[in-house]
Amino acid sequence: MRTVLIVLFDGVQSLDVTGPVEVLAHANGITPATYEITTASLGGHAVTTTSNLRLTPDADLRNLAGPPDLLIVPGGPGARRRDPELVGWLRDHAPEARQKASVCTGAFLLAAAGLLDGRTVTTHWQYCAELAATYPELTVDPDPIFVKTADLATSAGVTAGIDLALALVEDDLGRGAALEIARALVVFLRRPGSQAQFSAQLAAQLADRQPLREVQHWIAEHPHEDLSVEALAHKASLSPRQFARAFAAEVGVPPGRYVDRARFEAARRRLEDTKDGVEETARACGYGTPEAMRRAFVRALGVSPAEYRRRFRPKTPPQEESHADRHRAL
Repeated sequence: MRTVLIVLFDGVQSLDVTGPVEVLAHANGITPATYEITTASLGGHAVTTTSNLRLTPDADLRNLAGPPDLLIVPGGPGARRRDPELVGWLRDHAPEARQKASVCTGAFLLAAAGLLDGRTVTTHWQYCAELAATYPELTVDPDPIFVKTADLATSAGVTAGIDLALALVEDDLGRGAALEIARALVVFLRRPGSQAQFSAQLAAQLADRQPLREVQHWIAEHPHEDLSVEALAHKASLSPRQFARAFAAEVGVPPGRYVDRARFEAARRRLEDTKDGVEETARACGYGTPEAMRRAFVRALGVSPAEYRRRFRPKTPPQEESHADRHRAL
């Protein structure tokens, strides 16, 4: 049994609480009594979330018997207000927890309590600069959806708390359990912590004009196709010059850069979710050669595709890993 304490306060983001709770509750359905989940607020009072949902805690933070194995601090406007009494409680009691985790802007509360000094953390992309400026003692990485070590985990905004909770379950119960929960909750199967907070679509923006939006969808669904400016311009019924200018103006990035991001994301997902080799993945995602895909991965992540796959998928039986893939990993 692993005890889990989730801190509640007025102005909490409801999904920061309910997302991890649902993941941990589903884990109990797979392996009963894995997690004993308790919610608590100062005084044991009900709290009002950002969506005006009222949450009634199980306990009063002041009267808890002992430290939890896992302390989760959710985010929301209430976290950024950093109530002095709550910060003081965290400063006094959080160090006793075996593992501490924040969801979204819950990192502000942990930072205010001095619990993030000298650590590398993340939070919602909108507040990374503010967190870094307010607390220069810590290093804020704005890119990943979560950063996790043995005793501390911080995640990006809102739904990233689900990804973090799935990663924590995987640590405790294995990848199979985490994938089963992800499927039950109908969420993307295990986004690794290093995955960027923005996909190509989110990092850019949706075009105003329908033909350009259709081109964006085509790129995402057909990374193996000819995605040159000329080919995409033809789909949008524009000249290459008109298309390139309109796409960059409405989407925020040139079409070539957008295509590069989309192909890279498609390759990452394929390596995470299939048994395809590096060569097959490179072909399926529109890279001219495996070497071109390897350069893209090294440039973006500092690892080869084969090494990335080893980190974020179960180890492939030796007979299923090609000689070429083993050679590229070296």
